[in-house]
Amino acid sequence: MIDVTLMQSVALQMMEHDHICLADKTIPVDRTSYQRLRSVKFEINGHEYQAIEQNASKPSRWGQLAREGHKVVQFRDAQTGQYVAVSVDGKVREYDRS
Repeated sequence: MIDVTLMQSVALQMMEHDHICLADKTIPVDRTSYQRLRSVKFEINGHEYQAIEQNASKPSRWGQLAREGHKVVQFRDAQTGQYVAVSVDGKVREYDRS
């Protein structure tokens, strides 16, 4: 089970600032090398995740929302590479893991 409240905080902070603050840590928000999308790696209960700003040029529904001006952030499990959740304007939705 992921911490939806913590992911919500990460998404909102990374889209507004150049760093995020989590439990006495300040973590810089990086940019991806090719498309310059915001990205930050963080831990929840010792497990590493990566939050990545949604690429607005993608044809997916998430890309469509980003094109419309919504703040869309995808969350990826850093170990497996699987996307585990998405945040749209601060509302986090966990993906089905079946």
